[in-house]
Amino acid sequence: MATFFGEVVVAPSRAGVDDEEWAEEAREETPEDREIRRELEKKREIDVLWTLKSGASLESSADQPFVCSKFVVAIGHNAAAFLSSFILDSVCWEVVGVVKLWNEWCRTSNTTNVLPTDSFCLFYRLISDPTVLLCQCSCYVAEDQQFQWLEKVFGCMQKEGLQVTILSTCPVADYKTQESTLTLPAPFLKALKTKEFKEQICCPLLEQPNIVRDLPAA
Repeated sequence: MATFFGEVVVAPSRAGVDDEEWAEEAREETPEDREIRRELEKKREIDVLWTLKSGASLESSADQPFVCSKFVVAIGHNAAAFLSSFILDSVCWEVVGVVKLWNEWCRTSNTTNVLPTDSFCLFYRLISDPTVLLCQCSCYVAEDQQFQWLEKVFGCMQKEGLQVTILSTCPVADYKTQESTLTLPAPFLKALKTKEFKEQICCPLLEQPNIVRDLPAA
């Protein structure tokens, strides 16, 4: 049970699979179906490539995690554009990584030389403090890929002393409030935090029953 609204908790899953239904589906699946399913699963695997050493591309590995003190993730086109306009618009940052993924709405490659119009997921490092990282994730991450994304991105970072900030947006029409949304200033900023975060927040907390979804929630 959460001690306050917005706390991240792990709840037991009620999902279950009926053994008879699973066995029946397995019997109906042909070798060709299994091969197609394996190929699709392989194609939907996420690859995280880093260029942290001498510009050489390195695939992330949990065996050698690197030190990261602050990690800011902007998810969605609006949040990514905010980073571009107010933070990355300087020579203080360098591209150090990229996410390669494929799904129904996104096609990416392993190159970091992309046009601004491309949907991509890039990692930047602060030159003056290499422990500070930013991530612009303007590409769509499917529901079945979100755990992969988290596991591979955070799997290469040391967790001790790591502060993670997530920026995301949603339409004002989705905001639940007793006030009329027509009178609300747009845009406005709300926050959720874990109980481990002890610093002062820069905006009011998000009220119930509002929630976040998709990759930001994950």
